[in-house]
Amino acid sequence: MLLMIVVLFSVFYLFQINRMTYTLCVRREIPEENQPKVFRTINILITILLVSFYIEILYAV
Repeated sequence: MLLMIVVLFSVFYLFQINRMTYTLCVRREIPEENQPKVFRTINILITILLVSFYIEILYAV
């Protein structure tokens, strides 16, 4: 049950972060060839954050 809640939260959170990243790329006029690097870096960092969040919750309960 906990895993399902965390996964749903994570999907929603990643979607929102990607939407904000796109807005950042548009406003800062980041070139098209650099945008995949920006998205990849942010997604990797957010995924690490979400995995560590899940592990913390898992061992706290």
